[in-house]
Amino acid sequence: MKKIVDQIGAAVRQWDGPQTQDLVLSPGEFGLGKVPERFKPDDVTTVVCGFCSTGCGLQVHMKDGKAINLSADADYPVNLGMACPKGWEALTPLRADDRATTPMLRNEQTGELEPVDWERALVLFCERFKEIKAKHGEESVAFLSTGQIVTEEMAFLGALFKFGMGFVHCDSNTRQCMATSHVAYKQSFGFDAPPYTYADFEQSDVLVFIGSNLCIAHPIMWQRVMRNRHHPDIIVIDPRKTETAMAATQHYAIQPKSDLVLLYGLANILIASGWIDRGYIDAHTTGFDGFAEFVREFTTCRVTRDTGLSSDQIWLLADTIAKGKRVSFWWTMGINQGHEATRSAQAIINLALMTGNMGRPGTGANSVTGQCNAMGSRVYGNITSLLGGHDPANEAHRAKVAGALGLDPSVIPREPSWAYDEIVEGIRAGKIKGLWVIATNSSHSWVQQQDFNELLAKLDFLVVQDLYFTTDTAQHADLVLPAAGWGEKEGTFINSERRIGLIKKVSRAPGQALSDFNIFKLVAQYWGCGEMFTRWSSPENAFELLKEISRGQPCDMTGIRNYAMIDESGGVQWPFAENASDASTERRLFADGAYFHADGKAKFLFELPREAPDKPDRDFPFILLTGRGTSSQWHTQTRTSKSDVLRQLYPAQAYAELNSDDAEGLAIRSGERVRISSRRASVTATAFVTPTVAPGQLFMPMHYIETNALTVPAFDPYSRQPSYKFCAVKVERLK
Repeated sequence: MKKIVDQIGAAVRQWDGPQTQDLVLSPGEFGLGKVPERFKPDDVTTVVCGFCSTGCGLQVHMKDGKAINLSADADYPVNLGMACPKGWEALTPLRADDRATTPMLRNEQTGELEPVDWERALVLFCERFKEIKAKHGEESVAFLSTGQIVTEEMAFLGALFKFGMGFVHCDSNTRQCMATSHVAYKQSFGFDAPPYTYADFEQSDVLVFIGSNLCIAHPIMWQRVMRNRHHPDIIVIDPRKTETAMAATQHYAIQPKSDLVLLYGLANILIASGWIDRGYIDAHTTGFDGFAEFVREFTTCRVTRDTGLSSDQIWLLADTIAKGKRVSFWWTMGINQGHEATRSAQAIINLALMTGNMGRPGTGANSVTGQCNAMGSRVYGNITSLLGGHDPANEAHRAKVAGALGLDPSVIPREPSWAYDEIVEGIRAGKIKGLWVIATNSSHSWVQQQDFNELLAKLDFLVVQDLYFTTDTAQHADLVLPAAGWGEKEGTFINSERRIGLIKKVSRAPGQALSDFNIFKLVAQYWGCGEMFTRWSSPENAFELLKEISRGQPCDMTGIRNYAMIDESGGVQWPFAENASDASTERRLFADGAYFHADGKAKFLFELPREAPDKPDRDFPFILLTGRGTSSQWHTQTRTSKSDVLRQLYPAQAYAELNSDDAEGLAIRSGERVRISSRRASVTATAFVTPTVAPGQLFMPMHYIETNALTVPAFDPYSRQPSYKFCAVKVERLK
């Protein structure tokens, strides 16, 4: 083993950048690398933010070789000098007192996590997972990963786990936010391809936001909307009067999960009124006639009954869309996180297709991504599909990927991985015995979290790899591996508009924490498959491999020369093939009307609506909605809670918004504590009485751990995405 440590020392004792000639530390100093010397003592460099999918450019200000402050980059084409509160505080989480600084192993006698060295941690990691594999087979170990690490790390992890370690089942927490859009685009367009560029926010004359509180969830994108000089109609379709709805010209407060009926009803009106682009439909789509016949039963009367909107509202909405010359449709989690989410997203796509609002400035069926690198995860995560959006069942695709990586195609599994919920159920059934969790906090974020946490006890071995040893999931771990975070390593993120941006190491990771990339290199060596991954010597070298894999795909990025080109160009949108020019040009898809199916056409896809699960009744009369709380919160708050500034911008305790009429009937006042119960659990929260929530509904932000104790484990049948946005609850005032 000492020989292996000596061999990999050079790979691990670096600052995690590509300049291997700078490796000067001894094997015992893993993780103690310096910030690269290319930064002058007092310098400014641009990096891409590591919070949401907007992908803002931030200027990191260096002094004496240390990152001391941040400001928004006025020249970066995404944010144009703007930043949200999270961006301004992006460095703060790196300095938290509870950073994981050394591997930690649970003491079987005391039950406590105790520090161990990397060699002990990696030997145990491999021994335990190999024992499980030998006893229970290659499907008995799974990983749950993230949309937070860089693309090169995602790809390395998937390749290592499947091709090197010989396992099958893995998924990402992107399943919780973006799986619906991935599947909807792939089925409708032939590839997971968000078609827009952020300039479309500024060029539309009608913007339709469906299940999207852009003002809070993506505040810099909202600022791009505010830069629109065309005096656009801003339409918001959302049960709650969100901050975005308050700024809209039209707000349609539909009944929760009646989106599909409304969208089909709008299609029926547009078709019956002749407000469609028949030329575009005939030239660039298939399946329209069947769709037109299908939506005839979605009469205005039915839509009124199911959505709660009036006939006048429905017709005004259809008329506004019809009169728009440049109509863009935008959706986020309000659509994605539902029991019929994929068909709902495709109903939006159908509206854009039938009205010819595709491929032109200010148009598009546009899904806004959640996490900073969810798009990288969707295309290069190597989880339920093959690297670069390839199909593992396609022999030509398998041969291409294997050739690019210098591997035998036989090591690539033909079958797809299980989705997140299937992995969880695999633990319940005793089929999954080992689990590796990377940069995600499932114990907080997964639906019906109490059940999930109880299932973790069934595992033979649980490894958590994270920045912090204090996360809810790490508290269940047998082994914790300390990881470097954003700003402590290099690599690329892909944002919502498909822009590949660069992150850089501007701060050293604490203690023995390593980049995820170098942890994967260590695992490969200790597992005994290191020779398979000699070409993955650095993130930039890995990027070269991914470029070759992308060749000829819709996501082709072979024209990107190197990291320096990404940096100089302010990011590069894919596609950017080898013969492409001017990396700074906007890259809107489908301008030529050519889609990615074999016939070059988009498909109209549709299906009868289904009732939402877990419906309200006499015992649980309210519908619980969930979503983002403030622009200063992020996911499970494992990072934003480290900032004193950000914590002052949102309530410390969980709260629930309820309508004033409901509050009066229950004798509840704002600021009082209430008990909220679903059919699965009960939690306490602070009541906030407001007219922005409709009678019979409650709203709780997703960021508090109490929220997902209540949510229901229901999933869209195509995307396997959880339905976070609808469950039945009751509310009681605490005595």
